[in-house]
Amino acid sequence: MGYSEFRGKTVEEALTAASVELGVASSDIDYEVIEKGSSGFLGIGAKQAVIRAKKKEEEVAAVPPVNKDNYKEDSEKDNDFNENESFDTESDITEEKVNKVVENKDELIKNTYAYLDELFKAMKIETKVTIDFEDHNNSMNINLEGPEMGILIGKRGQTLDSLQYLISLFVNKDSNAYVRVKLDTENYRARRKETLEHLAKNLAYKVKRTRRSVTLEPMNPYERRIIHSTLQNDKYVATRSEGEEPYRKVVIYLKK
Repeated sequence: MGYSEFRGKTVEEALTAASVELGVASSDIDYEVIEKGSSGFLGIGAKQAVIRAKKKEEEVAAVPPVNKDNYKEDSEKDNDFNENESFDTESDITEEKVNKVVENKDELIKNTYAYLDELFKAMKIETKVTIDFEDHNNSMNINLEGPEMGILIGKRGQTLDSLQYLISLFVNKDSNAYVRVKLDTENYRARRKETLEHLAKNLAYKVKRTRRSVTLEPMNPYERRIIHSTLQNDKYVATRSEGEEPYRKVVIYLKK
């Protein structure tokens, strides 16, 4: 197979697009960077990253076809899969703060607006902030808009996750109940989720076809959860996580 061209806001996003299209992990891709991309000045003159990529050559001559009779359905959940995995990484959430009604919601929202205004002024990034609070689950949903959101998203959403963690610490410092903070911009969370779901299904097909396990690149707990959740009901493959944070990876493997 020859090289194909892939684009994204960053080289990492272009590589993810290649992974989805080619149905393999990024470690199984040969690629060269044509254009690194740039955010421009205040969004003006922004350029997409461009790469040329193809699958690495693999030996497939001895690979037998998948025979469904060789597998038994495994109804047990993978031990590593945790329904409670999320972006939140605070280890000091006390039991008495969980499932309580937030008594100072309006004050928290007001203070969060002020905190974010100061934060983005210090970062010199023009940002419009919208906060929506869901009372039924004590969730503060924060959406950001502006011309330089690519900077706030960062590599594979790492900057966005870090900002979310800092905001969560600020919000819960003065709250009588635990508030789950969710930070998003340009619908990044949903787009990333869709990308990872496609990647999981494509790699699962590869595992069934080649009967070889596939290891993905390191991901945060929330993104690992998406991979686990997407494949948890698959009859022929299972998932597990290996390694230590922040380099913990998901492995997709064939069920016995």
